[in-house]
Amino acid sequence: MPETIAARLRAAAQQLADAGIADPLVDSELLLGHVLGRGRGEVQAAAVRGEEITDAAGEALDALLRRRVAREPLQHIIGTAAFRHLELAVGPGVFVPRPETETVVQYAIDALLSCGEPSPIAVDLGTGSGAIALAMATEVPHARVFAVERSPQAHAWAARNTARAENLTLLLGDLATAFDELTGTVAVVISNPPYVPDDAVPRDPEVRLFDPAQALYGGPDGLDVVRVISTRAQRLLRPGGLLVLEHGELQGDAIRGILSADGWRSPATHQDLTRRDRATTALRA
Repeated sequence: MPETIAARLRAAAQQLADAGIADPLVDSELLLGHVLGRGRGEVQAAAVRGEEITDAAGEALDALLRRRVAREPLQHIIGTAAFRHLELAVGPGVFVPRPETETVVQYAIDALLSCGEPSPIAVDLGTGSGAIALAMATEVPHARVFAVERSPQAHAWAARNTARAENLTLLLGDLATAFDELTGTVAVVISNPPYVPDDAVPRDPEVRLFDPAQALYGGPDGLDVVRVISTRAQRLLRPGGLLVLEHGELQGDAIRGILSADGWRSPATHQDLTRRDRATTALRA
């Protein structure tokens, strides 16, 4: 007897729930949508209408479910990740952008919009997939955005994602030395650096097994790259320019201490939508 899409989604969601997936029905709908070439809303509508699933589509879905049960990130399987208004290409070798970073980048966007310069300059240090840089470039189209990534694999994904952004310059290189030509002219420097302590083990298998290690681990206390960025950003920013750093929920105090010792003004830590410390900002003296 033919199986309906609704029944297949229920079975898939149960399979993912048994594997410990946090949002099993959402993932099931997105995976089936990927198989069918439909959006999630279209899949939900098809389920309500009582549409049936073909044998070929069911087999294709089963193959994707096996990968998700093994905790391969959903975004790797379907090849894209949502970030603010963007749809980014992602896969092996690049850090999958997180929803909490969407709130972090807002501090940079607000600063660019309010600074009054005709073409304010923003720099994203360690851009990964290009999510932060592309959000700034598309939401502040009069800005000039520069981004650097040291990993060739991640840089390839960023290049794919940012190829059409005419106001964005992408560099493969070291964030500690990039963009010397911008010294003293930048309005905003932002970074989501690796900040997991070397001996910490991420809980989620998707992170532990699939995110690149150099995008996760930041030395014994997780803050080695933050220290480099503090020095680098002071060189790049003009007086009064803003630094925005994403970090772990328990690192705000330590980062404010680093920034204060380096001579930054008004370091402040901000919470994300779950009321966890997520970003610290500071002003160039």
